[in-house]
Amino acid sequence: MRLEPARFADVVVLAPGGRIDHETAEDFRTALAPHLERCGPGQDHVVLDFAGVDYISSAGLRVLMLAAKQVKAQNGFLAVAAVQPLVQEILEISRFTLVLRTMPSVRDAVAAASASGLAAFERG
Repeated sequence: MRLEPARFADVVVLAPGGRIDHETAEDFRTALAPHLERCGPGQDHVVLDFAGVDYISSAGLRVLMLAAKQVKAQNGFLAVAAVQPLVQEILEISRFTLVLRTMPSVRDAVAAASASGLAAFERG
């Protein structure tokens, strides 16, 4: 799975697509890892744009849980934004909404992460 980053000042938006399940979860984790390493105070804030994700399995949830745990330990910022209804339902049923910061839109997530990121996002 390729995660092409879009940078808005100190905010990196990553947009996975399709299904994050047992077949793709490891690729998702591998693609996400270098971005998480740079996620901390004075470094990058990470926003996952889930608009293109139509399903997530327990394997994908595990990747998100580990990512959230790592970012918390680093005092960083990680948010999931623009979640499709089915995926949102999965996050709610599994109570991942208590573990992950979820935002209704990428703009909202960028705004929550950084004022300079929002300014860059607004400029396009």
